[in-house]
Amino acid sequence: MKPMPLFSFILLAILLIVWELAAGTMSELVLPGPSVIWSTLWDGIASGYFTPHIIRTASEVALGLLLGGLLGFIFGVLMGEVSFLRKLLSPYIIASQAVPKLALAPLFILWFGFGMTSKVIITALVCFFPLLESTVTAIVTSDKQKQELFHMLGATRLQTLLHLKIPAGMPAIFSGLRVSAVLALVGAVVGEFIGGSEGLGAVIIASQGMMDTPLMFSTLILLTIMGMIIYLMITMVEKKWLRPLKKEK
Repeated sequence: MKPMPLFSFILLAILLIVWELAAGTMSELVLPGPSVIWSTLWDGIASGYFTPHIIRTASEVALGLLLGGLLGFIFGVLMGEVSFLRKLLSPYIIASQAVPKLALAPLFILWFGFGMTSKVIITALVCFFPLLESTVTAIVTSDKQKQELFHMLGATRLQTLLHLKIPAGMPAIFSGLRVSAVLALVGAVVGEFIGGSEGLGAVIIASQGMMDTPLMFSTLILLTIMGMIIYLMITMVEKKWLRPLKKEK
C-alpha cells in the first residue's frame, strides 16, 4: 500500500505531460495547457482576484452544510426512532429530492434574492438528504440484542438512543456527512450559476462569457482543491471521533 502515493504522483505527472503536449496542438480557447492554467491561477491568487470569490463560496458551503446537515441529522433521528414519522414523511422527502436542484434554483433566487441566502438554502437542500438517509439507516439497523440488553438494564428510550443507537451509527452517519460535504460545493456553485456576482461559480460564468478558458480551468482547480479539503476535514474529524469507540470495542 505504501508505493501507491508514488504511483499516483507518477500517473499525475504523465497525465500533465500528455495534456501539455496535446494542448500545444490546439488553441488556448479549446484546451489550455497546464502551464498556462497554472500561470493564470497564480496571477489570480497573487493579485487577490480569487480571494473574495473563494471566501464567498466557502461561506455558502459552510453555512449550507451546517444547516442542511443539522436538519438532516435531526429529522433522521426522529424518523429512525418513530416509525409513524418515517412512513408519513418519507414520500414527501423523496419527492423533494426527485426534483432537480438546478430547476429549483431560479425559484429560490426569486423568493430569497440574489444574495447569499438563496445559495445557502440551495446548498442546505442538497446536503439534507444524504445525511438524513444515512442517519435513518443507522438508527433503524441498530443492534437489536444490545437494545434488549439496555431495556433489561432499565434504560429509557432516550438513553438507548443517546448511548447506543447514535454512537453505534456514527460510522454510517459520517459516511452520509462526507457525501453531503462534497455535494455542498455543488449546491453553492449551482446557485452562483443561476444568479450571483460573487463566488467561484460566478467566475466560471464570467469566464465563459469572456471566452477565457484558462480562467475557467483555474477556477475548476480551485473548486477541486476546496472540495478535497472539505472531504479531508470531515475524514479527520471522523477518525478522531471514532477512535475512542474502536478502543472500547
